[in-house]
Amino acid sequence: MEERLFSARNVAEYAYCPRLFYYMQVEGVFLPSGDTEKGVAVHRRVDKPSVVREESDASGVAPERPKAVRSLALTSQSLGFTATLDLAEVSGMIAVPVEYRKGRPRRIGMALPSSEAGETDHPSPELKEAWPADRVQVGLQAILLEEAGYTVPEAVIFYAEGKLRIKIPVDADLKAEALETLEAAKACAKGSRPLPLVNDPRCPRCSLQPICLPDEVNHQRADSPSDELTPRKIWPPRDDGIHVVAQQDGVKIGVRGREMRFTGRDGAIVKTIPLANVESLSLLGSVQITTQAIRALADMNTPIAFLSPAGRLVAMIDPLDSVSAEVRRAQIRKLDCEDVCLELARALVSAKIMNQRTLLLRNHRSLPAGVAAEMLKEAKNAAQAGSIESVRGHEGQAAAIYFTHFAGMFKGPLSVEFDANGRKRRPPPDPINSCLSLAYAMLTHECVAALRLARLEPSIGGFHVSRPGRPALALDLMEPFRPLIADSVAITCFNRGELTEGHFLRAASGCSLTEAGRRAFFNALGRRMDTEITHPVFEYRLSYRRMIVLHARMIAAWLTGDVPTLAFLTTR
Repeated sequence: MEERLFSARNVAEYAYCPRLFYYMQVEGVFLPSGDTEKGVAVHRRVDKPSVVREESDASGVAPERPKAVRSLALTSQSLGFTATLDLAEVSGMIAVPVEYRKGRPRRIGMALPSSEAGETDHPSPELKEAWPADRVQVGLQAILLEEAGYTVPEAVIFYAEGKLRIKIPVDADLKAEALETLEAAKACAKGSRPLPLVNDPRCPRCSLQPICLPDEVNHQRADSPSDELTPRKIWPPRDDGIHVVAQQDGVKIGVRGREMRFTGRDGAIVKTIPLANVESLSLLGSVQITTQAIRALADMNTPIAFLSPAGRLVAMIDPLDSVSAEVRRAQIRKLDCEDVCLELARALVSAKIMNQRTLLLRNHRSLPAGVAAEMLKEAKNAAQAGSIESVRGHEGQAAAIYFTHFAGMFKGPLSVEFDANGRKRRPPPDPINSCLSLAYAMLTHECVAALRLARLEPSIGGFHVSRPGRPALALDLMEPFRPLIADSVAITCFNRGELTEGHFLRAASGCSLTEAGRRAFFNALGRRMDTEITHPVFEYRLSYRRMIVLHARMIAAWLTGDVPTLAFLTTR
């Protein structure tokens, strides 16, 4: 890695957690949280440029008092770091750096009660000190001020939540601690990603926890997982955001203030949504979007997918912050190795076949004897296959068995037509095939978005062959979820009467959903994506949408060497 200047804040991040430092400073990954937003609010006033006014007393002489200099930028080329001080109180050639923090200082105990009369009845005050990361940061700031020619007797950290100023003497020990941490941070940036903290109380409040996955990584790395390494339920089971699908022809999407507006052909506003609630946006067919809306969503790191009327992913606008050179480098190196691709293929296909078997057992009206046993046999053979071609063979055999009995999970006359046609997609000849094709296309889109969040390249796969325009890794990731999400949505829609013959158009080019049919389909798909399911290894519940993201991030962790094995979702 080329030499670069680290900021004092970067080094403080290393002192707080080396893995957090690596994600933010080497891979460029950052996610806001309530804590980071509060920190921004605390710094809003102190970060304003300084305006120094000289005031005179009655004698016309300006009084001697410290000048408050805000946002003071200093750099040391010899030591290789820089800092922007929140505040520097300067009096002549004496300077005191003041760092603002949103939280509270570290509690280290209670002061001993005084033995003097009249004081024993009062509670003893708490003893507090600055956090180690904060000490390192102001220590580096003091070093920069001294290089600039100032004398720095002490530093101050202001904790806004308790409105408390903690004074720290600037001595040799503080400067040695700061410089030692600086060198360790430089070495970390040139090395590999550090391992996560073990069962650390700071992890639940960390905004990068969903990417770092400390409990999940440690659980997978353990030779014999114990209760101490059981993943905590840190993730909320579902996200509160809105995943918008715009599919009405002629609709135009724009923004006004902090609001997303949907306008019809006649210029009337059809719908409005707060921008802050939008997690993703999918545009099907002839839907327009303004450049202002694209920019607003990009600023919020919200992906925008452009799909054909049939749901095929055509293009995606992806914010640049989702690119990680380290993860991409590991992905390319590992997936160029046949043994790694084979391990991935085994895990994916065996999980997919087991989920297909479960769906048949749950929904088939009268599954013939021996079918479940055949599916189980194919799953075991796929898990032990000696080559990717062998894995594909077992997957194909299982798919033939599965779709032979697939129509038995549907009610009504449409199942007879599917049974006669079998699974066909280009073009889909009947309503069930049409629904399955759209469901698989939308699931591919969900997997592409999840891989982007995991900083992986969707076009470079391990099981599916990488071809131009083909999201091979997204097709890999979706394999275990095909029966659980796409097939299940199709079964639910037809068996509950949400989709009927009247929701489809039949033409020489194939069978396709009407606008009303697509609306009914997307309602059912949204419900399924929000359904919560228990992870078989980590034993906590997540929605299917978050489960896909978790699996994408676990693939990234496996490729970078954080975890030794892969475990994909299977249900009973």
